[in-house]
Amino acid sequence: MFLTISTTGTPERPATDLGFLLHKHPEKAQAFSTSYGTAHVLYPEADAERCTAALLLEVDAVALVRRGKGKGRGGAPDAALAQYVNDRPYAASSLLAVALSGVFSSAMRGVCGARPEAAEETRPLRIEVPALPARGGRELVRRLFEPLGWAVTAEPVALDSEFPEWGDSRYVRLVLESQALTLAEALRHLYVLLPVLDDAKHYWVAPDEVDKLLRAGEGWLPEHPEQKLITSRYLSRRWSLTRQAMERLELVRLAEADDTDVEEIDNAVEAEAETEEKPTPLAVQRRDAIVAALQASGAARVLDLGCGQGQLVQALLRDPRFTEIVGTDVSMRALTIASRRLKLDRMGERQASRVQLFQSSLAYTDKRLKGYDAAVLSEVIEHLDLPRLPALEYAVFGSARPRTVLVTTPNVEYNVRWESLPAGHVRHGDHRFEWTRAEFRQWADAVAERHGYGVEFVPVGPDDPEVGPPTQMAVFTMKSVTEKEAKAA
Repeated sequence: MFLTISTTGTPERPATDLGFLLHKHPEKAQAFSTSYGTAHVLYPEADAERCTAALLLEVDAVALVRRGKGKGRGGAPDAALAQYVNDRPYAASSLLAVALSGVFSSAMRGVCGARPEAAEETRPLRIEVPALPARGGRELVRRLFEPLGWAVTAEPVALDSEFPEWGDSRYVRLVLESQALTLAEALRHLYVLLPVLDDAKHYWVAPDEVDKLLRAGEGWLPEHPEQKLITSRYLSRRWSLTRQAMERLELVRLAEADDTDVEEIDNAVEAEAETEEKPTPLAVQRRDAIVAALQASGAARVLDLGCGQGQLVQALLRDPRFTEIVGTDVSMRALTIASRRLKLDRMGERQASRVQLFQSSLAYTDKRLKGYDAAVLSEVIEHLDLPRLPALEYAVFGSARPRTVLVTTPNVEYNVRWESLPAGHVRHGDHRFEWTRAEFRQWADAVAERHGYGVEFVPVGPDDPEVGPPTQMAVFTMKSVTEKEAKAA
């Protein structure tokens, strides 16, 4: 994990002032111990004209797991392996952000005892990050950094340079350049936005993260056009913390705009929050609808296909009528997060015997999926290219053949009701398609006909009289032999 900070200078203001600002001497290579590895600071070049400081972070994957990232159980061997084999030693993430704040803490606060005036001066800056995870692509990188005064170069990194036909990875090589920022501002931008782009943190997000975000975001976050996305991702999408941070940012913005008393506004916001009824998130409504449909089906052994981060598996575990719950996903990262969410390493023996996680692709048949009462495909099909849907259809309905199959997917007609969704955009960057109600019914009816199922459709969320519900759910029920014979007759 590597990052460089470069500046240029003049005889009156030499570039080596960077050493004073960072509190790290250019003629020394220094090492700093952290709880997850070692951070090294060195200067590849240092003279009056140009100076570059490099931060190299060596991550100890074993130490990272032992510090609380969780370990797999017998039910999730692949997830256990992923704790040790991953991109954390190589790609910029919250690990690098924490190292920045620890190694360059004084510089981040804008404190320089030797050259106090230099800390407040803007200077030419060039920052390079060779491997940056960018969940949202290089366009999101630009949307985050350009409003802050950076000229942004984000070059996609190929999955394999020898096989360009494989396309690009989710990583970019990032170069940021500016003439109008102080070093402290630059470091604070990186501290917040590195984990935002990775969309993950290596540690548990506690309430004090709100204070950290507001301190690092002082002077730029209240007016940033992507404030909501930054806040949500930085706080690991924890709704209560995100709301708290957004309210405090709004207080700051109002106070700066008209010199309003911040404490007075804060008290008003708190009073309003106490009486305001919190809306139920659509994701929660969707899980409740799925659990209710599974309960109505009488299923005891359930598959969650494309289980993601394990929210539905966690909900099913609360109901003892579900005696066996299996979560599968093609993403090892998702299974790792699901294992950590479920606390499989600390789960009691009886509870652990009810749940299993393993890697599986719905593009292929898998004999481990046979023999279950029900299967759930919640917000899965829209992540596949349309030509691959027949393979999923056969793997689930033709090979696994559970008695009941639940499929949920967004209703594209409802998108006009989302104020934050630009016209013509799908709800998630990885959605390959989103269907109208008629298109979903046409697909579901055809699948049911080919594989001997009946199908009913259930709205999830508020059922708008004009555009329908935000989520549509199909409940497939296998027809009995008698029914099929009767139809044939």
